[in-house]
Amino acid sequence: MSDRPDVSPAERTDLAWQRTGLGLLAVGGLLGARALSGHAPALLVVAAGTALIGLGVLGVLAPIRYRALERRRRLGHDAAAPGAVALVTAAVVLVAVMAGLAVALTPH
Repeated sequence: MSDRPDVSPAERTDLAWQRTGLGLLAVGGLLGARALSGHAPALLVVAAGTALIGLGVLGVLAPIRYRALERRRRLGHDAAAPGAVALVTAAVVLVAVMAGLAVALTPH
């Protein structure tokens, strides 16, 4: 949590979602590097899919979540969004499984 009083909960949440999206993009980049260094063109497809998931979190889900949080805050409502949290959790788990399979199936 931030000790800065000028940072709203919506901004902290937005930053967390941005970090998640950037982390997923980083995994995609690492998978792409492994595909190129290991001469595994099929792994490039996995890397591209991972990067697209990261871009989806970063460019679509994070801004939607931020706007929803701000709107709910202005209306005085609870900020819970179990559907959005479940979606981003599924994205992270999917990327983890894809990365694990890529590492296991790529020649060393």
